[in-house]
Amino acid sequence: MEKALIGYFLPEGLLEHFKITNVEELGEVSTKRMVIQVELEEINTIPKCYDSSLYESKGFYPITIVQDFPIRGKAVYLAIKRRRWRHKEHKNEIIHNDYTLIAEGSRITQELSDFLKATGRDPSRYH
Repeated sequence: MEKALIGYFLPEGLLEHFKITNVEELGEVSTKRMVIQVELEEINTIPKCYDSSLYESKGFYPITIVQDFPIRGKAVYLAIKRRRWRHKEHKNEIIHNDYTLIAEGSRITQELSDFLKATGRDPSRYH
């Protein structure tokens, strides 16, 4: 129930590509406030323009932490685990899905960046 409910607060369309693996309430050391961390793992779906018979899933990239909209005064961080696939014959060829989830030059979601820009705040200070 908790994971399903938190999905309503995530960026639109995110759960089409990722599944929620964990939701935790953590203490943020620097500000001494509670934060919510949502752990997301990319669904094993190869990018559309590639032949799935030629590639194999080869694990994940390092986890990326991105800040999203706060919920009830608590900061929200998304711990995003993205997949990578390797060509079965050309072992050096690695592919991955490309998403516009993270605002360029920052560590915040694109939706939060757009919101901050509309309010006159500089989202580049959040990286």
